[in-house]
Amino acid sequence: MLRKIWRSLILCVLCFSVVMGCTRSTPESVAIENGRITIGTTASISTLDPADAYSVFAGNLLYNLGDRLYRYKLGTSELEPQLATALPKVSADQLTYTIPLRKGVVFHDGEPFNAKAMEFSLQRFIQNGGSPAFLLSDIVDSIAAKSEEELTIKLKKPFAGFPSLLAFSGACAVSPKAYKIEKGAFNSETFVGTGAYKLARFGTDSITLDAFDRYWGDKAANRGVNIQFFSSPANLFNAFRTGAIDVAYQGLALEQIRNLKDNANDNTWRMIERSGSGIDYLTLNMKSPPLDRLEVRQAIAAMMDRPILESRIFQGQVEPLYSLIPGNLREQKPVFKEYGDRNINKARNLLTKAGYSESNPLKVEFWYRSNLSNDQLAALTLKAIVQKYLGDLMQFQLNSVESTTAYKNLDKGAYPIFLLDWTPDFLDADNYIQPFMECVKGSSEKGCEDGSSVLQGSYYYSDRVNQLIDQSRKERNPEARKKLFEQLQDALLADVPFIPLWQNKDVLFVQKNIRNATLEVTQKVPFATMKKA
Repeated sequence: MLRKIWRSLILCVLCFSVVMGCTRSTPESVAIENGRITIGTTASISTLDPADAYSVFAGNLLYNLGDRLYRYKLGTSELEPQLATALPKVSADQLTYTIPLRKGVVFHDGEPFNAKAMEFSLQRFIQNGGSPAFLLSDIVDSIAAKSEEELTIKLKKPFAGFPSLLAFSGACAVSPKAYKIEKGAFNSETFVGTGAYKLARFGTDSITLDAFDRYWGDKAANRGVNIQFFSSPANLFNAFRTGAIDVAYQGLALEQIRNLKDNANDNTWRMIERSGSGIDYLTLNMKSPPLDRLEVRQAIAAMMDRPILESRIFQGQVEPLYSLIPGNLREQKPVFKEYGDRNINKARNLLTKAGYSESNPLKVEFWYRSNLSNDQLAALTLKAIVQKYLGDLMQFQLNSVESTTAYKNLDKGAYPIFLLDWTPDFLDADNYIQPFMECVKGSSEKGCEDGSSVLQGSYYYSDRVNQLIDQSRKERNPEARKKLFEQLQDALLADVPFIPLWQNKDVLFVQKNIRNATLEVTQKVPFATMKKA
């Protein structure tokens, strides 16, 4: 009897300890203790230097750590001043941009921000020669501080989308005291800017940001943010489900997203979802027979089945795309709806016109990236659709290669068809057209020899398209510019150098006690708005 009493008492003590331990580890109690937000991700990051960082997640961190001349108003694709105080004054020849700057801004190290510091930052972005340097070096001729509060930037040629480019995360201000201008001189594990957060710790498994108490703008609603890197989607999924992290961002597998979505409610967590800026598409090598024939490219376009990919492969986590320009930009014209989806009769008629038959089938290599499981599933699905509805008339011969190797060989003409994705550097219709369709050297007979379409592996050349791109870059009237982009999308439909397939959806999962979490169309997550209830 005494033994049973002691056993009961021990069990009571153990249970009480477990309950108290669990209580201490809940997100609510942690919120009361420190008010910090913990974000989990499977993304990796090798550098925080804005002159060299060129990944989506690094851009998100720089977006929160630094300020740029311009930014997008929360919840919109509308540009507004950040370190600038107004949109630029543009000269009559559209080459010189005069930008007034904000007063009273300081860097994380206490140094004052002014036009000389902004000049230094942009010059360093160009001259240090990092991965994204071309974004400005290809366009900017000179940068000069005319006074403490005025910056002048002269372009090599007109570019109406230039203010949007200045909102690129890497084009942020950095302290001249903490950095230097020298080719290849990068500060990978430090950051000293003017943003709402300052970098407290950079580690391989975690990064810590503290709210900057001298920030010139709206102060962060939390005391800081802890970024936790996970080695697998499963670990990220489990950490979020158990409440070990407050926010799950980038890296969950499709089935995990569906699971969390199905179980999201007021008593568990919330799912924030919106159309993203990333797109997936096929690039068609127009120098590679039989893809040098328009009817063949049109037939392939007619057999794409975007709704099947959306429902069966991606379980609703993408949106069908009918132009290279995504649907959240006003310039989009969904031209590929003219082909429809799985238009069997159109594809058959085009192939017959081109001389193909069951006994003389169209055979074409279809490449995808071997390290991306979703690409493999999409390629297998498209092959099965073609085989089911066209029999032997059209045959996709699937091949795969690792991403790094693919990117090295795209401009060498190695791949007839390749399934690729694109994340814009800045949110403007130009960044979905010029990097695909422009050719600086080429001819109708030889195709493109130098230019963006070579880098994409398409080799597309059109003198008219080059002229339209040039006009669109000069045109500052929004409606007139929109009409030029519509003409460019009409050319995309007519010539079929690329076939758009889907537009990504961005997803953010937040615990029930997290308030004011948002997901921007630019794929950015503003940390400063989030707070714990």
